[in-house]
Amino acid sequence: ARMASTRFPGKPLADVCGKPMIQWVYERASRAKSIARVIVATCDREILEAVAAFGGEAVMTSDRHRSGTDRVAEAASCLDVDVVVNVQGDEPLIDPCSIDKAVEPFSAEADTVMTSLMVPIAPESARDPNLVKVVVSLSNHALYFSRSPIPYERNAGAGKQRARIYGHVGLYAYTKEFLLRFASLEPTPLEMAESLEQLRVLEHGYKIKMVEITDRPMGVDTREDLERVKAFICANIEAWR
Repeated sequence: ARMASTRFPGKPLADVCGKPMIQWVYERASRAKSIARVIVATCDREILEAVAAFGGEAVMTSDRHRSGTDRVAEAASCLDVDVVVNVQGDEPLIDPCSIDKAVEPFSAEADTVMTSLMVPIAPESARDPNLVKVVVSLSNHALYFSRSPIPYERNAGAGKQRARIYGHVGLYAYTKEFLLRFASLEPTPLEMAESLEQLRVLEHGYKIKMVEITDRPMGVDTREDLERVKAFICANIEAWR
C-alpha cells in the first residue's frame, strides 16, 4: 500500500465505516485459512503508523519501486516462507476464500510458481480498457492478458459465443523463489505496450496458473468507488466485523 495515487491520493487511509481502508484489507486477508501471516508493505510512514495503531504488522520498503511486485519482493526477501500472496491495498472487499483458491495450486501441482484469479465477464464488459482480460489454455494457464477485447469472436454476430471471456482479478500468489526472480527480470515489450507487469512473466517463458472465481471484488480506484464500498460495508456491518 502507498499514499501516492494519481486518481485518489491517500486512499489506503480513507475512512470506511470507522476504520482506515487498509485495516479492512488486512482483516479480510487475515481470515484466509491458508495465510499464516499478513504484512503491509509500504513506503509511507503514515501507513506504517496506522497499521501499528490497529495492531497489524507493517514493514517499510523503498520508495523507488517500479511496481507493487517489486515492493512485495523486498518485503518478502527476508521472510522464511514458501508462498507469498500479493493483495492490493485498495481491495477492502477481497474474499478470503479467493485468497485460499489462489494458494491451492501450489500443493496440487508441484510445478506451480505463480497463480492469479479470473472471473467470467459479459462480452460488452470486454470493451473496457480498464478491465484487463485474460485468455487461458485448456489447463487454465494464462496465454495472454490485454486491455483489448480478447478473444476476438469472429462469429459472435451469429448468436454463438464459443469461448468464455474472462476478466483478470489482480491478486497474485508466488513461490518466494519465483517472486524474487520475477522482480529481477527485465521489463518486456508487451508488458510496456499494455502496461501490465504480469506479461513480463509470460514473455520470459514462465507460466501463470489461473483460478476461476465467481465474483469480482469491488476495488477502490476513485472517490466514487470508495462511496460505493462504504455503502456496501456500512449496510452489512455486522457480517463484516
